[in-house]
Amino acid sequence: MAADPRRLAFLLAVHRAGGVLAAADLLHVTPSAVSQQIARLEREEGFPVLDRGPRGVTLTPAGRVLADAAERIESELLEARQAIANLGEGVTGSVAIGAFQSAIRAVVAPLLAPLAEQYPGITIDVREHEPADSLRMLRAGDLDMVLLERDVDVDSPAPRGSHDVPLLDEPWLLVVPLSLPAPERIDDLSDVPWVGAMPNTAADLALRRLGRTLGTSLEVRHSFFDFDTALALVGAGQGLAMLPALAVRRSEPPEGTQIVSLPGLGSRRIVARHRSTRHEPGPAVRAVVDAMVDVARDLELG
Repeated sequence: MAADPRRLAFLLAVHRAGGVLAAADLLHVTPSAVSQQIARLEREEGFPVLDRGPRGVTLTPAGRVLADAAERIESELLEARQAIANLGEGVTGSVAIGAFQSAIRAVVAPLLAPLAEQYPGITIDVREHEPADSLRMLRAGDLDMVLLERDVDVDSPAPRGSHDVPLLDEPWLLVVPLSLPAPERIDDLSDVPWVGAMPNTAADLALRRLGRTLGTSLEVRHSFFDFDTALALVGAGQGLAMLPALAVRRSEPPEGTQIVSLPGLGSRRIVARHRSTRHEPGPAVRAVVDAMVDVARDLELG
């Protein structure tokens, strides 16, 4: 017959505390209760587990074996409780996500079906917003999480009271109209026309960084926020655009364009930001973040 785990818990307490009296304090029981449980353990096992001497008690070799077993049992029970707490049926709540188009298409939308299967108690509310609006709504409590884009070379930490979880880094790529020769190195980009992005977006910051790297003022026309707009303008021969890999992840380049990868262009980072306080993020937000990380890890950006 296997040893009674309840008796093993008393033996483990004696081992950790260094004696019966200290174990009783640790377990919030009387010393007599500890002694009785140890005596029953010895009767059931048929061998002594404690050496009782004038200076206290120590574990016998057999007692140390049982104490080790008790530690393993305790560890597995803790893992089991954690696994139970993480079961989908135990996580409920509504999570409002603010994100932009390419992040919704690549990261958010693919997680909705598997998340609903794993966590049927979580309701997702996806809202397409510009990053500035998403951040304002996150601070106001109208959103639980936002997805943000950054040019990695001008990255900045999350403000106090919030936390950023990096999801992916994707390379910046050049979209070049077929009417222009494909650049072969970054120095070829000094004297070409560019299709510009809305101010302070990641694409705008990346293009400004490129200008500083080249030591020149780039010729920029137009202003896009949506990447499909940029692709249409490049296809119309209006200039080059620097876009992240997710924006051009297609089997064939958009009509009238070619995609060029060059060293030195850097990358765009997408992060998930949530509030970070004593009570946040809750289990539902943590579950969604974990699902986003899994989706992003499996993305093919090449």
